[in-house]
Amino acid sequence: MKHDTGPLHPEAPERLDAISNQLIMSGLDYVLMRHDAPKATREQIERIHDPAYVDRIIAAAPENGSVEIDGDTVMSPGTLNAALRAAGAGVMAVDLIMSGKANPVFCAVRPPGHHAERAQAMGFCLFNNVAIAAAHALEAHGLSRVAIVDFDVHHGNGTEDAFADEPRVLFCSSFQHPFYPYSGHEADTPNLVDVPLPAGTAGPAFRAAVSEHWFPALEAFRPQMILISAGFDAHIMDDMSSLALSEADYGWITSELVAIAKRHAEGRIVSILEGGYDPGSLARSVVAHLKALLD
Repeated sequence: MKHDTGPLHPEAPERLDAISNQLIMSGLDYVLMRHDAPKATREQIERIHDPAYVDRIIAAAPENGSVEIDGDTVMSPGTLNAALRAAGAGVMAVDLIMSGKANPVFCAVRPPGHHAERAQAMGFCLFNNVAIAAAHALEAHGLSRVAIVDFDVHHGNGTEDAFADEPRVLFCSSFQHPFYPYSGHEADTPNLVDVPLPAGTAGPAFRAAVSEHWFPALEAFRPQMILISAGFDAHIMDDMSSLALSEADYGWITSELVAIAKRHAEGRIVSILEGGYDPGSLARSVVAHLKALLD
């Protein structure tokens, strides 16, 4: 909440307020177990990010006021702590699942992460939370097949950058195209399954596209854990984009991923919040997502 992006910035603390309020209204708040995320360590972050880049982000953190890292990405005095804990949340989620203490786990974090490349912040993102979590699953827990599924309306260029040549990771993503960050439509390695969607795509076409492309790849890969980059900005009410998904679509894709996880991954799923900038539709979509995760 102390990651202050300034007035009118879409990636605002109110996003988490809306989610919390909707969880209470839905009754889910009373059945969830909560954890405070630790800070990710340098070792965990540097599995994905260049050490010199991590140094630059730490050095850029202001003591007061704000600093623009790029035209979209802002740091305030509370940002570094938030970014370290957002990355640490994914790491903790993997640890909780692998130790049998929780499953599934949803990380309600900000700033988001899937645009952050090895040595570049962009698109509101400083550290690539889902990539750091996946690398932790591989290196600290010895998994050999980890799938990342990204249904944010923007292509997860940072995640693709991290794992384009990593056969232990299958990256499946859907996104509006052409659209920021104007990448992801020419996947050229077998572990990348990109589904670019034209503006105006609604639920039926989205479901058909991911059924055709994602599901066969996931079944063949047989992941030992599924991590979700859960962006809800493809919702019809979110003016960040021009796609037309609904809460029901997010519930559907989540249920399908739960079924795949049960078949191949002992049900292991970590979901990490990415986009979603209309507070109402974001909150309703997260509740639909969590209900499906809880099966």
